[in-house]
Amino acid sequence: LDLRASRGFPSINLYDKGSEFVIRAEVPGLTEKDVSVTVNQDVLTIAGAREDDAPEGYAAHRRERVPARFSRSFSFPSPVDMEKVKATVSAGVLTVRLAKAAEAQPRQIAVKGE
Repeated sequence: LDLRASRGFPSINLYDKGSEFVIRAEVPGLTEKDVSVTVNQDVLTIAGAREDDAPEGYAAHRRERVPARFSRSFSFPSPVDMEKVKATVSAGVLTVRLAKAAEAQPRQIAVKGE
C-alpha cells in the first residue's frame, strides 16, 4: 500500500515562527527508525514506512493496520539554514524545526529621533 495516494499522510501543520519554520506531522506508532527527513534546496521531504506488526506464526482475523510506505515534500517561501535543521519524534508526533537563513530572518530596525 502506498499512502502517498491517500489524503496526505502524514497529516501536518506548518508554522512560521519568524526565525524558524516548524512542521508537526502525525506519525502514530512510528519511531525514529521508521521515519526519515531530508532537506534539499529548501524542500523538506518526510518519508517512512510502517512494517507488518503481526506476530510470526499467527493468522490475522482482521487487518486494518497494513504495511505501508509514505513520502511528502514541502517547499518554503524563504531559504533555510541546512546546518540548523532538527527533527524529533515523541508520542506519535514528528517535529521538524528549520531555522531560516540569516538573510531571510526578520530584523528589528531601530528608529532614532532627530
